[in-house]
Amino acid sequence: MTSPSAPTIAGRGYARPEVLVDTAWVAQHLNDATVRIVESNEDPLLYPSGHIPGAVQVDWTTDLNDQVRRDYIDRSAFERLMSRAGISNGTTVVFYGDKSNWWATYAFWIFQLFGHTRAKVMDGGRLKWEKEGRELTREVPSYPASSYTAPERDDTAIRIFKDAVLRHQQARLPLIDVRSPQEYSGERTHMPEYPQEGVLRGGHIPGARSVPWARAANPEDGTFKTAEQLRDLYEREQGLKPSDDIVAYCRIGERSSHTWFVLTYLLGYPRVRNYDGSWTEWGNSVNVPIEK
Repeated sequence: MTSPSAPTIAGRGYARPEVLVDTAWVAQHLNDATVRIVESNEDPLLYPSGHIPGAVQVDWTTDLNDQVRRDYIDRSAFERLMSRAGISNGTTVVFYGDKSNWWATYAFWIFQLFGHTRAKVMDGGRLKWEKEGRELTREVPSYPASSYTAPERDDTAIRIFKDAVLRHQQARLPLIDVRSPQEYSGERTHMPEYPQEGVLRGGHIPGARSVPWARAANPEDGTFKTAEQLRDLYEREQGLKPSDDIVAYCRIGERSSHTWFVLTYLLGYPRVRNYDGSWTEWGNSVNVPIEK
């Protein structure tokens, strides 16, 4: 189980520690009707191969993205998704997944576009749950359809679009490129173990600082690093300040949602936006500046 030397979530100095729960908390709440556990992965085969008992799957491609235009689902589709998962407005949703929770934080971020603030992330995700030998099941749960009322999606506070990113860049405000160093340099257009597809040109947005998303997580169990370690990474190494207006981006916005989560909730930065168009849009756009 957890190493005795590893600090508890409450002891890591986070600005908003309540947004994280550990695996033991989730194990204690498996039958809590006020809690819905949501698994969201990059690999769609993981959930059917075994998941936390009672967890529902939210697939980023089919459940969260509009199937025609490149955008997220609208209010009515979000309400249908929540109803299908048995989530009401008062339900606490706990996200977890593969890749040190990068897809879990992506789903969490999209839920925040619809104002579902009763949301948490299970620290360590699938990796930690599996390493602790906790129960997995292939049984897909079925919950009674709930009644859910969502507001219109609000893209203003935590999301940013290309034209605004261009103005942000021209004003020399902080940009964080969370991709791999090879993507940042333009050597690759995707991570090394992935197909090099989806964009015509490699490189990064001029002025962006390279801070790969995974540096915020402990590789051995996927948990988040302490607030002091995160301040070393973002403030002492990169010179960022809590008062900064920050934009994070990656290739399609999923890895940068992990960094958005870290800066917003674990370090308490009030002004962080995720550019989900990211390099797939920027690297294919006419007349935008690129550095290698």
